[in-house]
Amino acid sequence: MSVSTDTDKRKVTVQTFQKMKERGEKISMLTAYDYTMASILDQAGLDAILVGDSASNVMAGNKTTLPLTLEEIIFYGKSVVKGVKRALVVVDMPFGTCSGNPSKSLKSAIRIIKETGADTLKIEGGEEISEDIRKIINAGIPVMGHLGLMPQSINKYGNYGVRAKADAEAEKLKKDALLLQELGCYAITIEKIPASLAEEVAASLHIPIIGIGAGAGTDGQVLVVHDMLGMNKEFNPKFVRQYADLHTVINSAVKQYVDDVKAADFPSLQESY
Repeated sequence: MSVSTDTDKRKVTVQTFQKMKERGEKISMLTAYDYTMASILDQAGLDAILVGDSASNVMAGNKTTLPLTLEEIIFYGKSVVKGVKRALVVVDMPFGTCSGNPSKSLKSAIRIIKETGADTLKIEGGEEISEDIRKIINAGIPVMGHLGLMPQSINKYGNYGVRAKADAEAEKLKKDALLLQELGCYAITIEKIPASLAEEVAASLHIPIIGIGAGAGTDGQVLVVHDMLGMNKEFNPKFVRQYADLHTVINSAVKQYVDDVKAADFPSLQESY
């Protein structure tokens, strides 16, 4: 199995994703919403950066992803693209911008790509928005699908529990995944579904399947960067592995700064002009 490293500076494309799937190389993806974080993630050798609608939660403090606007995702996307040289940049289409009106959906999709400079879009949904997705792909815009738990449908679900546990929903997910592949999606994110189902979907399709809370049998993984860096003490679901405790690090640093300012210890003579 070939494994890319941070010394491989070639730009990641949708074709790269397909080659990684074919040779069994796992795909790494995290979210980012600003220039500085995107630059750090890109330099670390990440394969893809998702400008997720989770910005609504971690950047704007909303309880759901629903309030995020088209203008806001464009702002975040534009900021991220400026910090990225290698990774594939994927931007979420916010709630309401791709919802059964193909012409309107295409107009929003074109705005995102033109104004951010991103490489691809991610769109939640299956058969219900198939014509929207078809129109966007036919216009030359690569699309990553998103099935399973779809946060933009939270008001329909009522909670953020595991999806597709029942046979009927699992069958619909498999049918939708195949449909997205047939429509021309280059990859699909599947969120919070049983690991066995996720592995089955990944094995049955020729396009990459990126999991979040979907076990290790997928072709890659994505997490919200604030979660995996431990920046939010109030959110620690089972599927998140915290690789750092930045909440404690930042909190401690700020407390020390406050103490130094109060004690007139900062700035020192060496830090003054």
